[in-house]
Amino acid sequence: MSFMHQALVFLAATVVAVPLFKKLGLGSVLGYLAVGAAIGPYGAGLISDVENILHIAELGVVLLLFVIGLELQPSRLWNLRRSVFGMGGAQVLLTGLLLAGVLMTGVGKALELSWGAAIIAGFGLSLSSTAFALQLLAEKNQLTTEHGQLAFGILLFQDLAVIPLLAALPLLGVADTPSTEPGWLVAAKAVGVVLLVVVAGRYLLRPVFRAVASVHSQELFTATALLVVVGTASLVSAVGLSMALGAFLAGVLLSESEYRHELEADIEPFKGLLLGLFFIAVGMSVNLALLAREPLRVLALVLGLTFLKALVLYGLGRVGLQKPGSALSLAVVISQGGEFAFVLFSLAVSFHVMNRAQADLLVLVVGLSMAVTPFLSFIHERWVAPRFKKKGPQREYDVSPEEDHPVIIAGMGRVGQVVARLLRARRIGFTAIDASAEHIDFIQRFGNQVFYGDASRLDLLRAARAEKAKVFVLAIDDMAASLRTAQMVKEHFPHLTIYARARNREHAYRLLDLGVTHLVRETFDASLVMAGDVLQEMGLTFAEARRSVERFREHDEALMLESAKVFKDEKKMMEVIVRARRELEQLFEKDEADQKSA
Repeated sequence: MSFMHQALVFLAATVVAVPLFKKLGLGSVLGYLAVGAAIGPYGAGLISDVENILHIAELGVVLLLFVIGLELQPSRLWNLRRSVFGMGGAQVLLTGLLLAGVLMTGVGKALELSWGAAIIAGFGLSLSSTAFALQLLAEKNQLTTEHGQLAFGILLFQDLAVIPLLAALPLLGVADTPSTEPGWLVAAKAVGVVLLVVVAGRYLLRPVFRAVASVHSQELFTATALLVVVGTASLVSAVGLSMALGAFLAGVLLSESEYRHELEADIEPFKGLLLGLFFIAVGMSVNLALLAREPLRVLALVLGLTFLKALVLYGLGRVGLQKPGSALSLAVVISQGGEFAFVLFSLAVSFHVMNRAQADLLVLVVGLSMAVTPFLSFIHERWVAPRFKKKGPQREYDVSPEEDHPVIIAGMGRVGQVVARLLRARRIGFTAIDASAEHIDFIQRFGNQVFYGDASRLDLLRAARAEKAKVFVLAIDDMAASLRTAQMVKEHFPHLTIYARARNREHAYRLLDLGVTHLVRETFDASLVMAGDVLQEMGLTFAEARRSVERFREHDEALMLESAKVFKDEKKMMEVIVRARRELEQLFEKDEADQKSA
């Protein structure tokens, strides 16, 4: 089949399957896997050259790690050293030894694995899929969560663990083409190349991109970015290291440069397409014929691998995160086998550490474990995770200020924190309340005192001594919770002056309906500032732009107060909006006429 026909098959199958799987809530990764299994040599047989496609598609994983590196400054990477070397090292060591031990006993005998093959298989299976895990975390916006950060640290160490595994193969078997280099020399070369990448990246990459940017050619800049990524990955791969690790190092070294955002924008389209192709290639490599011949043994191995890895990860998560819910999320997201197993087991065959049949079975197990992960994640998110969220802290609330404060802040998100910082700067006391235990843990790391609780509860407001306060700052992000709190405060503490954050116009209407008159609409002021700048750019003077902005502000605030009275009646609401729009146009026309006559 020609390249064009292959591309047509890939694109058509992807366009049909991936949106369907996402609509079913199963995620795009599983959709790509299903596409691969359907069109591959063990499915419809539309595509047969799986190995070459897999090699090309690995570039997607390389680009993914480069983009992640761009977002991870060296200082932040240093802060992750505990999760990378501590938790990551413990995970690889414990999981590898546990799996190797299992494979050396009953399971290993059934597979006819030697002790050397069991060690390679155990530690090879201990590695998880960077591409799968990070894609799942990104789709669920969990990369910045505690378990997401720990998962990333462990995955990064697993890329480093590739070095000793590759070095061990010549010691455990005999290569078809014997190498004349001793193991220590191979390791020294690997370390030397990493140092070379770090030094070159620090002192050469910025001047190179500066020179390319001066040409003002977008195509050349994109080509240079791809050259840096592919070149670094190839250099690192030449000494037996993971290509993804090389790309990640290049990204980290460019993370503090002025070209970071441009590089990310240029790489993103290639990354998305090639990463999808990688998942399709993994699905194509799953030997469905072997699964059909020995379904029970294959499924038992898949479930055993997933369970053992999840067990170790859950234990490490409890130690590192101190929260059972986060530990379980960690265990689910990286409990699968990894893409490096395809390379490792293939090399193990060439070194006669294991035979082809054993390697094919292990590759099938790894591929199916990847396919199982989105299902496990779906089940966990739908039915398991909510149970942990409901439990929360053991106490219903935790508000007991040592003194009466004149201000209570409900919600310590972006808005609440700014208000709190200004009050603290002016030495005005306040009691801060937030309903997210994880949010509180984060804020308290920086020495800020925040109490846990649902501010819409009357007993909590009394515990916060609301009857002694003067001002109530309502900065809760969730609109329903904000409205419940406003109603409770207005009903039981009418002496409090409420200053409320309104997320949007509907939120503002409902707060006004409850009698809350001091409102700050979240993006309104920022939008007016931008509009004023745009007017000046279009030729208006500063005074003219400011007068237009203020006239619009006055008109819009009056409109909001008027429309708030009828916002539940759609017909009357439309009449008010149409009339207000006409009045605003007339106001600006009058201003323009007055300006000309002056």
